[in-house]
Amino acid sequence: MPELLTPELLTKELPGIGGVIRQEPEDFFVEEIPLYQPCGSGEHLYLSVEKRGLTTYDLLRELAQALGCKEREIGYAGLKDAKAVTRQTVSIPQRQPSDVAKLDIAGVRILSAALHSNKLRPGHLAGNYFRIRIRKPLPEALTRTEAILKQLSQQGVANRFGEQRYGVLGNSSRIGQAILKVEFETAVKEIIGDPQKIAHPGWKAAAQAYRRGELAEAVEKLPRHCRPERQLLTQLQAGNSHSKSVLAMPRKLLRLYLSAYQSSLFDRLVDLRIDSIGTIQTGDLAYKHANSASFLVTDAAVEQVRADTFEISPTGPLFGRKVKLAEGESGQLEQQLLQQEGLTLEAFRLSGGLSMDGERRPLRVPLAGAACQQEGSDLMVCFSLPKGSFATTVLDEIMKTATAT
Repeated sequence: MPELLTPELLTKELPGIGGVIRQEPEDFFVEEIPLYQPCGSGEHLYLSVEKRGLTTYDLLRELAQALGCKEREIGYAGLKDAKAVTRQTVSIPQRQPSDVAKLDIAGVRILSAALHSNKLRPGHLAGNYFRIRIRKPLPEALTRTEAILKQLSQQGVANRFGEQRYGVLGNSSRIGQAILKVEFETAVKEIIGDPQKIAHPGWKAAAQAYRRGELAEAVEKLPRHCRPERQLLTQLQAGNSHSKSVLAMPRKLLRLYLSAYQSSLFDRLVDLRIDSIGTIQTGDLAYKHANSASFLVTDAAVEQVRADTFEISPTGPLFGRKVKLAEGESGQLEQQLLQQEGLTLEAFRLSGGLSMDGERRPLRVPLAGAACQQEGSDLMVCFSLPKGSFATTVLDEIMKTATAT
């Protein structure tokens, strides 16, 4: 099973600052950078909102209830965490700005409302701006962070997904792998979780009961928030097979598990190429940062000039049944990883709406507007990343928590 490893770092020769993050929601501020502005007319109301202590899915559910519409009708560009203060845009069909003027939802503040012609779709954003407070860093935090940010601004940031992709127990990728390999008993065991890694007493007791084969006790002890796990165990309790029980879970959750496995394989490729992450090789499928298009590199020396100016970057695959693999040495690396996992691209052709097409993703992304300043004993760090990239990758480089001295 794939394990989450300590990521390889681009700035490993520079000392980190240690510290802690996310002690309060205000410590982690995220604001979407829109791809376009609402035009002022149309059938969709674009709401710019600030939320605190809510996931994006929580926000959609609350808006649907308050406005009397279906949750799936509400559009969004990106998903945002609960333990943060975040600003994002959502779209609501057949509503006017006056319909939301008196909207009162706990933890939500309406910043603006304007009409537009189309529904907001995932990916309809340019990127995200982050402002993050690092508490209790080492005394030399400011100068160390300035040096790290300078190198990352020149070299780019490794475009890995990181720990937030893999769930509270860090095992979402292992669940996805088990589903993909039709190892459903293993999938159930991972979904219910390892009692040694579960902090919640009720959930821990339920996981212990499951491992003893006491399904009724496991269902009884599961906390209320573990609804998918309860559904899974109830299916098993009714005599259904492991495969039928797993595949009866919400499709959105199953796709999340499979996507986590895709992400873990991509992260492993990033680590394999970390020391030459900006180096173009013949056979690479290179990514154009201006328009997200990819092309086959036939002359590495010619294209390296464009990579040096950050016009292009090498890519890695999010494996899927339709994804194109690289050629040359890069392609061999991708094929070897598939072989190590005992997979072919055809393995990602799943039924029941779970099939995964795959795509190419740049191995690195540009870091923009990076800055830092001391605030008392804390350090404030600000920067922007393109859509689909994660702030934790930058924080790993800055904090180096495991090795900071």
